[in-house]
Amino acid sequence: MTHHSVCDNGIITGVTKPSTRAERRKAELRREIIDTAFVCFAEKGYHATGIADIAAHLGIGHGTFYRYFSNKRDIIDHVIDDLATRIIEALGTENAPDAATSLEEYREQIDRIGTALTHILIEDRRVAQLLLFHATGIDDELTERLYGLLDTADTLTAGYLEHGVELGYLREDLDTLNTARAVTGMLMAGVVHGLRDMDETAIAALNEAIRRLLIEGVRKP
Repeated sequence: MTHHSVCDNGIITGVTKPSTRAERRKAELRREIIDTAFVCFAEKGYHATGIADIAAHLGIGHGTFYRYFSNKRDIIDHVIDDLATRIIEALGTENAPDAATSLEEYREQIDRIGTALTHILIEDRRVAQLLLFHATGIDDELTERLYGLLDTADTLTAGYLEHGVELGYLREDLDTLNTARAVTGMLMAGVVHGLRDMDETAIAALNEAIRRLLIEGVRKP
């Protein structure tokens, strides 16, 4: 049996910590099922992987699997939900769209957000690879959900830009929506390059170039 420990290379982390031993074990097994499913997806492909493959890798029965997930697609939805939650948490409080009140605060905010998103999106290559390269081939519903996430990212980014224009530290003629779409494209390209080359120096240099564009390209002259 191949056992892939969630502690060694976990895909998701719990948003809240379970309070009892039974709840902690349940949460741990849920994470192990997800992590093991991604091992199987990587070895055989999503469509060729069956529930039996996941259960066999983990050494559990089919019944145990179905107590946690309805099917293997349910696992993908759970991972996306967790990823979205972690990104939303990273964009709260001091990183919220209306938090910065000056260009300097905006610059510091961009630095914090860039660091947080890089960590979230590249810390486990399997998640980013699945979402960027494989998920649209799973089914139409998942494809539409990913497009919806893209639209949400555009809208959220536009909110940061609109706030800067309103307060006067970003240029007043800024096309906030299309600039936001361009920013989303840069971030996605940054993730792709990060997947191809995991060298931290190269990733840091690319992130710095993106941050400079996000400041120098939109700041008020």
